[in-house]
Amino acid sequence: MSLAHIDTIVAIATAPGRGAVGIVRVSGKALQELVLQLLGRELRPREATYLAFRDADGSAIDHGLALYFPAPHSFTGEDVLELQAHGGPVVMQMLLSRCLALRLEGRPPVRLARPGEFTERAFLNNKIDLAQAEAIADLIDASTVAAAKSATRSLAGEFSTEIHALRDQLIHLRMLVEATLDFPEEEIDFLKKADAQGQLDRLQTQLAQVMARAQQGALLREGIKVVIAGQPNAGKSSLLNALAGAELAIVTPIEGTTRDKVEQTIQIEGVPVHVIDTAGLRNSADVVEKIGIERAWTEIIQADVVLFLHDSSRAKQTSYLAGDQVIGQTLANNLPNGVPVVDVWNKSDLAARELSLAGLTLSTKTGEGLPALRQKLLDLAGWQSNPEGVYIARERHVQALRLVATHLEVALQHLLSQTQSLDLLAEELRLAQQALSGITGEFTSDDLLGVIFSSFCIGK
Repeated sequence: MSLAHIDTIVAIATAPGRGAVGIVRVSGKALQELVLQLLGRELRPREATYLAFRDADGSAIDHGLALYFPAPHSFTGEDVLELQAHGGPVVMQMLLSRCLALRLEGRPPVRLARPGEFTERAFLNNKIDLAQAEAIADLIDASTVAAAKSATRSLAGEFSTEIHALRDQLIHLRMLVEATLDFPEEEIDFLKKADAQGQLDRLQTQLAQVMARAQQGALLREGIKVVIAGQPNAGKSSLLNALAGAELAIVTPIEGTTRDKVEQTIQIEGVPVHVIDTAGLRNSADVVEKIGIERAWTEIIQADVVLFLHDSSRAKQTSYLAGDQVIGQTLANNLPNGVPVVDVWNKSDLAARELSLAGLTLSTKTGEGLPALRQKLLDLAGWQSNPEGVYIARERHVQALRLVATHLEVALQHLLSQTQSLDLLAEELRLAQQALSGITGEFTSDDLLGVIFSSFCIGK
């Protein structure tokens, strides 16, 4: 633990702006002296006390509730003091300044907490593991009800429990393999007798189940980026409005109305879908429109899914079909491998009845076909309609689990090998355990911790 973690820290724990109540939070070692200086009396643990919060000259800054949580029975595992006052920004700043001005004998001055430092101390003091710490930020940032519920499950330790169960099975298997390495002269085949292959098979099966739920959790957290592309007047802005259920983008019969991207996050079965409307793709001499088209291609290349929108009412026009063909070829040449392009034919209410079109057909005017499009997006995202058992996860968790799966697969190959390279088998199992431990923070670099906690808000 660095010297910075010995300091007493303070921050405003409530959101900026005016509110009925504001909270200033202090955490550190042995805060009794600070409590006496600030409040003029001792506080009973975990009992709300109404009193005056006084400035250095003895005048009252405000009256409110003070709560004292002595270590280790606090969020951070240290002594914690919370001051609940009226939630005006001036009052909060006055209380914060008063705490920062306090001097504790023989100790560094109270300092302002870094972003996420309270949660970081909870992690360092073994109150929560790293996956739970990340779940706190994910719960705050949740954009859907399903994401919030999943983050709550992760915060309660459901994801960590699954990881620990995998780790314990992996440790048991490692012990078995390393015992065989230590006693090669024994006649008993430890690995066969203990069903090492069966243990490894069961471990891989359980890992696959955890990974499936983690991928669903990552989808709830991150969502997918869907870019609507197509020629002018295909109905891209109308589609954005129809999906969002609001008039977000300007819609006119004039080609080139959309000059810049318009973005909106919608929910489909609790999954965040970031929909981006872009400028119509065509050759244009208009300087402003050309910039919009360049930005459109930038968004398209970064998409998770591209909705290539066509105009059904122009499906028999040779020039229009030629324009679509150029766009389609450009998409094929520039999109990364694996990015799906969905052909969507809009204005089905205006299309000729005998027309047969490849792809989804819909009408942004009548709403026909929109449910099928929403379901298509969920299918492409890999969403399974069972969010109740899903815990929130991050892309780093999914990548770590994939790494574990790779090491276990190589380990199985060594185990099945005629020569049975047990030293290599043991190494693959060790690497798998290391990757698992990185999820909960039992094996984590300081650089990674810095990245994770710096993304938190100050006061959390």
